[in-house]
Amino acid sequence: MKNFLFLFIAIIFEIIATSALKKSEEFTKSIPSIITILGYCGAFYFLSFAIRTIPIGIAYAIWSGVGIVLINSSC
Repeated sequence: MKNFLFLFIAIIFEIIATSALKKSEEFTKSIPSIITILGYCGAFYFLSFAIRTIPIGIAYAIWSGVGIVLINSSC
């Protein structure tokens, strides 16, 4: 169950990074650019913990699917 918590945290980081990516305006704005880079680093870091026991195909499907739904609902 702990690995699904890591997956959820990875999803949150991915949502933050993707939202900041749009605001970075092609990495010309410093703060959103830094948030984007740190967000994706955090997302992949926690995803790496999640895939220790969750099969990578399942973890990636959940990660990308939930990310897509939450990003599109926040726009």
